Amino acid sequence: MTERWRPAWAEIDLAAVAHNAGVLARLAAPAALCAVVKADGYGHGAQAVSEAALEGGASWLAVALVEEGVMLREAGIDAPILLLSEPPVEGMAEALARRLVPTVYTRHGLKSISRAAADGRFGSVAVHLKVDTGMHRVGCDAAEVPVLGHAIAGDERLLLGALWTHLAVADGGDRADRAFTTLQLERFDTARAALVAAGYPPPMTHVANSAGTIGMAAARQDMVRCGIALYGVAPTPELAGRLEAETGDRLRPVLSLRSRVSFVRDLDAGERLSYGRRRPLEERSTVATVPIGYADGVPRRLFDHGGEVLIRGLRRPLAGVVTMDQIIVDCGPVGSAPVEEGDEVVLIGRQGQEEITATEWADRTGTISYEVLCAIGPRVPRLGRSAPTSRA
Repeated sequence: MTERWRPAWAEIDLAAVAHNAGVLARLAAPAALCAVVKADGYGHGAQAVSEAALEGGASWLAVALVEEGVMLREAGIDAPILLLSEPPVEGMAEALARRLVPTVYTRHGLKSISRAAADGRFGSVAVHLKVDTGMHRVGCDAAEVPVLGHAIAGDERLLLGALWTHLAVADGGDRADRAFTTLQLERFDTARAALVAAGYPPPMTHVANSAGTIGMAAARQDMVRCGIALYGVAPTPELAGRLEAETGDRLRPVLSLRSRVSFVRDLDAGERLSYGRRRPLEERSTVATVPIGYADGVPRRLFDHGGEVLIRGLRRPLAGVVTMDQIIVDCGPVGSAPVEEGDEVVLIGRQGQEEITATEWADRTGTISYEVLCAIGPRVPRLGRSAPTSRA
């Protein structure tokens, strides 16, 4: 269905994506920028974000799943697309057919790629070898790097495209986190040196995520992989300041979450609203119902942690627990400020001089901005507000 009757939507500022890509590309230069667009572009819409990021200065894209890469290819996107984990055996042939760049870290994975490429349709397949330097999620042990490098070099169907790793605490601000990130870089350098010594120098290396790109010049290597920063959210306030100091520019938030007031009523002091009747109104107040809820990504626990929305440029607190499809907002004492059905409600974004960010939601609810953005549900249509017009 293409019709929209419920007034709830997410605005996606594609010009902001292009701007952010440009800022990150300039910061990382001469390293290339890889835009991470997995999980439907962190909930922003992978196709539109990919096109805007490439327009802004990215030269690579990265996804988690073969299916995500296929979708981008079917949308006509021709840029190199990196698979961030080793593809399953069942998806290997499709990955190669769609010219996706596989990550590998097991002998079994290498054999699977080689078998999938056996008919010669795909030529020599360049693979990115991932080494685990401390994240302990996926990646080969450092001792296996030259062994796998030898296996790649010995297979006429395969080429070594890159060596890479992932940083676990590049966004950490304390001494222990900084020391561990330095240790990861040292481990990576050791693994690369072993590969070179074995006679298999990698033509490309990449290490840095958004935090590493902004916070550690040594982590930028030949390519950086930026996710959250591409969407206009700095990993930490400190890193936001460092980015601005180094580039003279700021990231621009890409997503805003909006709805409209659907119902207004006045209620007496002492009335308790929503499930659980958790909190009484302190005085006779105007309350507004807004048709968006936790099924759409508004955290139910936001009420318990002082969650607010913007109506007519003013911050208004939630008056009761977030429900599946609706929230109820305390608009203040009766007669203190007008509110009407149809008024725009901003849950994330700017209205007038006020702004509520994904980071604010994350701080209030004890999570991270990545989860906030990715949790905005599929019932919420993504509307492109503007399109990039030139390379940043």
